[in-house]
Amino acid sequence: MRLKQWEDLPEKMKNDKVLPYYDIIKKKTASLLWKRVFDICLSVVLLVVLSWLFLILAILIKRDSCGPVLYRQTRITQFYRPFTIYKFRTMTDHGEQMGALVTTQNDMRITKIGKKIRKYRLDELPQLVNVLKGDMTFVGTRPEVLKYVECYDEEMYATLLMPAGITSLASIRFKDEEKILSAYSEQEIDKAYQSVILPKKMQYNLDYLRKFSFFYDLQLCFQTIIAVCKK
Repeated sequence: MRLKQWEDLPEKMKNDKVLPYYDIIKKKTASLLWKRVFDICLSVVLLVVLSWLFLILAILIKRDSCGPVLYRQTRITQFYRPFTIYKFRTMTDHGEQMGALVTTQNDMRITKIGKKIRKYRLDELPQLVNVLKGDMTFVGTRPEVLKYVECYDEEMYATLLMPAGITSLASIRFKDEEKILSAYSEQEIDKAYQSVILPKKMQYNLDYLRKFSFFYDLQLCFQTIIAVCKK
């Protein structure tokens, strides 16, 4: 995992608010290397060990509703680069076209089996492929769609110095995000996410960059496992 030279960053990222975070990460060469080694090794192991679970979930999804097993969406990762994220489909086919980009606790678009899969975050498992490809990492800022990234203030762009992650401190703290959004009407959900939840999540994400180290990543991985098991 390499950090680009400052002059090679996208123009939106080259600002005075991002520079302090860039300087912090630039000094963590060893942690960046171990982070990528960890990503490759663990993603390969999990893809092999959990292959049976992938098959079972695929069968359950196909039996539960019409549509593809996998859900694909364009998100933004490191250095403002778009990529295709993979998830097990938990909504009705084309569900993302029938409502907000984010989901709520009692979202009618979520299928019966989808609710169970989402409860334990099993829908995220296909992202192991994204991690192996280098589009994502195990620990890092959750990838957003372009619509939300375009709402970032100058400091928030610092989160794009690192690859998007499967889990993060923000994900752990906002594990009940869908419940929070349920308090808003369907017309208000996107706006509420952008103005209320996203800024708070970004504070956690920026704090992660300040504290970044390979061992801190391991700590957050364990915290994620504990948080999921408590559901």
